[in-house]
Amino acid sequence: MKRRKLGATGIEVSEISFGAWQTGNKKDWAAMDDKTAYALAEEAIGRGVNLFDTAPNYGGGRSEALLGKILQGRRQQVVLVSKFGHKPDGTQDYSVEAFRKSLAGSLARLQTDYLDVLLVHNPPARMYDGDNPVWDALEAARQQGKIRFYGASLDFAAEIEACLNNTGSTVVEILFNILHQDARRAFPLVRRKKTGVIVKVPLDSGWLTGRFNAESSFDGVRQRWSMGEISRRAGLVAALDWLTADGSSLAHKALSYPLSYQEVSCVIPGMRTRGQLLDNLAAAGCTLTLGERERLERFWNEFTNAGKSLLPW
Repeated sequence: MKRRKLGATGIEVSEISFGAWQTGNKKDWAAMDDKTAYALAEEAIGRGVNLFDTAPNYGGGRSEALLGKILQGRRQQVVLVSKFGHKPDGTQDYSVEAFRKSLAGSLARLQTDYLDVLLVHNPPARMYDGDNPVWDALEAARQQGKIRFYGASLDFAAEIEACLNNTGSTVVEILFNILHQDARRAFPLVRRKKTGVIVKVPLDSGWLTGRFNAESSFDGVRQRWSMGEISRRAGLVAALDWLTADGSSLAHKALSYPLSYQEVSCVIPGMRTRGQLLDNLAAAGCTLTLGERERLERFWNEFTNAGKSLLPW
């Protein structure tokens, strides 16, 4: 497993890391039992994975709690990333008081006295103006040693630019994959700021594995798509058949796409089974040519009308 620098933090992270949204989460995804969660984390670490990304609202706190148990005795081996803003009960609160309570809860569930990275979890755009007191609270927590670095989990280039220009953020977690490329417009600023970049949803919630088509139906968090959106996504994925003409897996090429940018530190695909874990990790041996990347950029530019008509998440 190759490692990359997480921006200017001094931390090195595995290119393929561990997205723990599904861990212990019976609400948004098909249930994963504790035995499977332990086995997946154990094998991931054994195969070189060192970054684990979670949040207080994943599984109502179960994701953090399970990771806290699984990673006991391994704290120095791993990079722990969590968030604040989305509470375990499903509500949202971005106040300073909520931040302090959320951080305390995360540390308790994760059974640690510090987080490597704490991210404000998809906050309202107005929070990036730099005047919100929560940024001072994050800086105070950093100085107290409760967090090492902070930033935000966000989706669009304009948000990335506002966050990096107006706050002390040094790490961002971004929505970035073949079907969602708006974030790359902010990469020039990311380079100048030497920001660490974690890529979330690199497989577009499963679409970029090739498992779904226009007839697919969904439950849980995937119920957000209308029939029209499902049909459109299916057409877009079908248009990527050239990408796998060499016999490569679509999932491997999809994970290789964000990793083809030097600005990206790691990707955090989720997994519910050992097979999915191993398939994610196998993407480490897959590379994307410059020509393939440029063709994928043109593909996105065309179907979004140069980013003016973005695909709904």
